[in-house]
Amino acid sequence: MDVRRRPIDTVRSSSAGEPLKPRKLAHDHLVKAPAADVQALPLAPLYLTNGIFFTLFFSVAYFLLHRWREKIRTSTPLHVVTLSEITAIVSLIASVIYLLGFFGIGFVHPISSRASSDDELELDDDDTLITRDDSRTPGPCPAGVIDCSVISSPPQNQTQNQRVVPASSPKIIDNTPLSLLEEDEEVLKSVVSGSIPSYSLESKLGDCQRAAAIRKEAVQRTTGRSLQGLPLEGFDYESILGQCCEMPIGYVQIPVGVAGPLLLDGKEYTVPMATTEGCLVASTNRGCKAIYLSGGATSIVLRDGMTRAPVVRFATAKRAAQLKFFLEDSLNFESLSGIFNKSSRFARLQSIQCAMAGKNLYIRFSCSTGDAMGMNMVSKGVQNVLDFLQTDFPDMDVIGLSGNFCSDKKAAAVNWIEGRGKSVICEAIIKEDVVKKVLKTSVEALVELNMLKNLAGSAVAGALGGFNAQAANIVTAVYIATGQDPAQNVESSHCITMMEAVNDGKDLHISVSMPSVEVGTVGGGTQLASQSACLNLLGVKGASKGSPGANSRLLATIVAGSVLAGELSLMSAIAAGQLVSSHMKYNRSSKDISRVVS
Repeated sequence: MDVRRRPIDTVRSSSAGEPLKPRKLAHDHLVKAPAADVQALPLAPLYLTNGIFFTLFFSVAYFLLHRWREKIRTSTPLHVVTLSEITAIVSLIASVIYLLGFFGIGFVHPISSRASSDDELELDDDDTLITRDDSRTPGPCPAGVIDCSVISSPPQNQTQNQRVVPASSPKIIDNTPLSLLEEDEEVLKSVVSGSIPSYSLESKLGDCQRAAAIRKEAVQRTTGRSLQGLPLEGFDYESILGQCCEMPIGYVQIPVGVAGPLLLDGKEYTVPMATTEGCLVASTNRGCKAIYLSGGATSIVLRDGMTRAPVVRFATAKRAAQLKFFLEDSLNFESLSGIFNKSSRFARLQSIQCAMAGKNLYIRFSCSTGDAMGMNMVSKGVQNVLDFLQTDFPDMDVIGLSGNFCSDKKAAAVNWIEGRGKSVICEAIIKEDVVKKVLKTSVEALVELNMLKNLAGSAVAGALGGFNAQAANIVTAVYIATGQDPAQNVESSHCITMMEAVNDGKDLHISVSMPSVEVGTVGGGTQLASQSACLNLLGVKGASKGSPGANSRLLATIVAGSVLAGELSLMSAIAAGQLVSSHMKYNRSSKDISRVVS
């Protein structure tokens, strides 16, 4: 049975040998149990019970604190208790246990208790729903519980055609979620009517999967559109609560392929790529093969610093310039870095760069962030510095913590020139015979194509950081697979691809320079199970224990090495005239769609 869902009510029949019968649910077509068989124990309303325990908790807490204060004043030992104090202590413990259950603490089982994972739901021939657990025997239900589930053995006359449905995963019958019981249906109607906000379901229900199921059904009812192809089960919704995604209704499936081995800096890496573009993984894999057969690629990280640039305003440009001079004075850097570095044990302020537009001042802070991508970390450090500056510059008006001089998720010359995140260069020398046998082209053709396409062609187009063939393809695929922010492919894909004939024109020297690779191995989507597994495949999962930031820097070099492989293969396909034929082979389905749908 699912977590915090109301179990199926069963009551004992008048006949001792007759199996227990389930209580009727919200959907009449699922269960056909006589209403006369249903018996309920009268209980006080839930709000009254909650009020009693809240009052009890505060009352006995005040009583005990008052008594212990008196004992301290009169030097009476605290362990000497009277009968009234014992009663108060017991009442306090009981109320605390109840309140923990009320607020959804995991080790306390509330009224809607969690059934064993061995429980199963069975649908017999007339669609009657019964519970079964072969490992337990029937027993009485807990006292005071209206909806108790008594475990019973299946009927003796059960046929082999009966369908067994695991209770832990909601099933769909006639497009209706089997998991939506009466209380779910009431919540669903409240969400549809607007009396319960959809975003508050997790906090109100205390069950993230149940909240997602109800929200998904509410979306279908309010829009009149089916979400049948959007999966709900098989995902840990608690892992994204307050971290990755709000108001979830399911998840999108993206296939993950692998390219490699990528021989980089003497080590081999199998690169995971999440994509729906045919030919991309195959092309990158061919590039990895060419690099491998040529002795591998080498990489170097030139810079490692995340940036954030708030915008502040003064009454005059002269006053704004005074703050600019103060920030750029090397004598003030030590005190400013001390304030900044208090935000985290990994944050280390590296530089402060200022730019002015009239009386507005843009302050670009750059700092190291360990193995985290670091946007939140640098933002907290910037806020600390702004609070500190407010003392000496009380007339400073902070317009925004981000003034786009950072610049995040936007193509910007400041990132292309100054760098953001990790600035990486990766290079390799591809042997002549590999160019001919694996890449099916020549060194001369590649060098000429690179000059006319990636350099001159991009310049004609007015490209900003786009002097490459397909860097964004590889960056985005690796980012999605490893839990990075896909939107940061904008600046992370800034890349210039260079090709040159070397060794008397026989071999090819190829390099990619990427000044703004923004990656992390902790935080955000990297903590999800699938993305964490892909990071583990690369050997960069989590934080580096020996050298903070080493894992994220290694991931940045792997991204650059993968881009190098992708550039090499695609440029070779274009030079050999194989681009269209390869895409028609790998990027076009030959399946009979009508049969697939049926």
